[in-house]
Amino acid sequence: MRATSAGRARRRPKTYGGERVCAEKRCETRLSRYNRETFCFAHAPTKYRRMRGEFTTEYASRNS
Repeated sequence: MRATSAGRARRRPKTYGGERVCAEKRCETRLSRYNRETFCFAHAPTKYRRMRGEFTTEYASRNS
């Protein structure tokens, strides 16, 4: 049986450059080198996550 010590990473995390700034005009927020986005949290476009599952019959009857 083989094992590795707990907490030991297999590879380094991706980095996206060290001296990046938010892409919004007049925003000087520095972004983390580990943040892949181009905007800071305050200026990031809204993302709507995909909802999975089915509508209940009650919801479908009210909203159709």
